[in-house]
Amino acid sequence: MRILMVGTGYVGLVSGVCLAECGHDVICADIDENKVQMLRKGKSPIYEPGIEQLMSRAMKRNRLRFSTNLEEDIGSVEAVFIAVGTPPGEDGAADLVYVERVASDIAQTITKPLTVIVKSTVPVGSCERVESIIQSTLATRKLHFTVPVVSNPEFLKEGNAIRDFLKPDRIVIGTQNQAGQDTLAAIYAPFTQEKPDILVWLDRRSAELTKYAANAMLATRISFMNELAMLCESAGGDIEQVRRGIASDPRIGPLFLRAGAGYGGSCFPKDVKALRHLGNLYGTHLGIMNAVHDANEVQKNHCFELISKHFNGALKGKSIAIWGLSFKPETDDVREAPALTIVQGLVSAGAKVKAYDPQGGESFAAIFGAHPNFQTCLSTEETLESADALTLLTEWSEFRFPNWQAIALTLGLNAPVFDLRNFFDRETVSAAGLHYIGIGRPSLPAQPRTTRTKLNKGEHHDRTIEPQA
Repeated sequence: MRILMVGTGYVGLVSGVCLAECGHDVICADIDENKVQMLRKGKSPIYEPGIEQLMSRAMKRNRLRFSTNLEEDIGSVEAVFIAVGTPPGEDGAADLVYVERVASDIAQTITKPLTVIVKSTVPVGSCERVESIIQSTLATRKLHFTVPVVSNPEFLKEGNAIRDFLKPDRIVIGTQNQAGQDTLAAIYAPFTQEKPDILVWLDRRSAELTKYAANAMLATRISFMNELAMLCESAGGDIEQVRRGIASDPRIGPLFLRAGAGYGGSCFPKDVKALRHLGNLYGTHLGIMNAVHDANEVQKNHCFELISKHFNGALKGKSIAIWGLSFKPETDDVREAPALTIVQGLVSAGAKVKAYDPQGGESFAAIFGAHPNFQTCLSTEETLESADALTLLTEWSEFRFPNWQAIALTLGLNAPVFDLRNFFDRETVSAAGLHYIGIGRPSLPAQPRTTRTKLNKGEHHDRTIEPQA
């Protein structure tokens, strides 16, 4: 099928490239000329593992091209996806200005029927709004055909988006008529050959709400575990043991049950806020959503307080090494990342922060701005120079097995390691002579280390080094 994808942000680019991989002929359109030129050269403006390889393959097969001319391209396609941004306003409401602008451009350009599919995350009733814009414009142009408008929300996890698209658990589609259903069935035919029941057919309003509901449910699990972690810290439990205990219940399962520094990114914070706004708009009190949002804000500040408390509030002049700035591994996305709150708290208290992230350093610096007490580094080793503590904020795989003995020599014995994702093996950290502090877990002070000092003529003398308080 010939498809036009309007918007080459995260959702639009991944969706367009993956649809081309499935055998469709796809045009990805964007008004940003610089971005389109970059894409034509095979360079992705977003970091997503595997995206450039799929782009290159699709372009070589003439299944994928990039354009800035919607008017020129739309006449050759059978379906148009709207995949533009819906940024939140101050009240949490999704801003539909870009969605409505694309709907208007489509209506002013088309000369024959096609199907419009809303891929952007939009509030309840947005497809009806898009349909109204298109049909009223067509009427003004004296064109008397119907354009089906379908809701097809995305469920892509940053860092794993390609697999999520090509190997989906389900594909949610909200449509009101047979023509729209037939078009979406044809687009997703490559998926139904192996899984005939993978398409979940809903009405449009239910499909729009499903996207928010899914993300809000996952955010709720995260906030619940973070609150339990704080209870464990006060009552003496271990949140990792609690997690294993409740995850063994098949009614609960293991996913999204890890305590940490709080959720972030472009989806969970935005969608929780949008759902709260919808509740207010329709006069429905969503107390759980309000609590989820508040708990997440508390958790980010709590993580800063863990660091501050260890130093008895005397952070001025301390140097804190931070590993990880993006809101999760395998992405450069730092929007709403807990690191923004924690780093701000540290520098405001007078601490110096040296941070490294494999992909998110540049993005973080652009959002956080220049500060004399903040520096992005090019390696983990650089962050540790003259540091008084190490803090992990993002569980990138390259951080999994550091040389703790070397780190202890650099930081000094009994220096604190704040593992704000419960990522490290705390016994290993402690055995190296460092003080392990996690989330919702009993801290583990440094263990005495036996070192071997070289003497004359190859002789050695073993001595025990007691960590200093």
